[in-house]
Amino acid sequence: MPISKEFSSILTKDWEINFLQCYPNGYLKYTDLCNILQLTAGVHAELGGISFSDMQVNHQAWVLSRMRVEVKRLPKWRDSITVKTWINSLENSRSIRCLEVYIGDEKIIGCETFWAVFNTQTRRPENLALAHVHFEKYPNDKATAVSFSKIDTSLTRTAVAEKKILLSDLDIVNHANSAKYLEWCLDYFEPKLLLNRSIQSFEMNYLKEVSLNETVSIAKSNADTKTTFTVNSNDKICFALQLNLK
Repeated sequence: MPISKEFSSILTKDWEINFLQCYPNGYLKYTDLCNILQLTAGVHAELGGISFSDMQVNHQAWVLSRMRVEVKRLPKWRDSITVKTWINSLENSRSIRCLEVYIGDEKIIGCETFWAVFNTQTRRPENLALAHVHFEKYPNDKATAVSFSKIDTSLTRTAVAEKKILLSDLDIVNHANSAKYLEWCLDYFEPKLLLNRSIQSFEMNYLKEVSLNETVSIAKSNADTKTTFTVNSNDKICFALQLNLK
């Protein structure tokens, strides 16, 4: 698709939180927060001509590699939020995108994401085939106080569940959607801590895609104010999640 007349290098988009996106306490689910962030990034990519549809001409897609989210407070049912996003860097096969969530003038959430260009036929990373010079990059503008990092998975973990990947877990790239990994893990996190909004920040590393009918195991470790989950397939870590608690 051509670059939209509405395109700008910094996008702001408004969303209203509905009840289907909320926990029983009325606050936005962390999984739905991640979905809103991804949808906003997708709108920006579409306006700028580097969306999934544009990239599929070259059998390419963006896939999420790392994500860090810092939460001052969660929005709740009926809140109107504004998500602001921009590209921090984009070269070859990699891009860092920043996102911030506001209620009015108050920033309540910051997010840093790391994306890779992925060939949907070979299932391997490769350089972006589309032009992106019209996107101004903002290397000095950060959305989080701490940048994403490699999660330490060396701690002893306890297996908590097994999961078979179902059709409902897949997205348009034909692998488990990034928010699904978070959902699987949070199902085995303490509900009281979740409902009390005790998560100050969380970080996710996506290491290997998982596909339809694959069986994965979910493991967990606790250490002081930190809880770590991994999703594993054939004894290899496919995904790591670190929850940092207040």
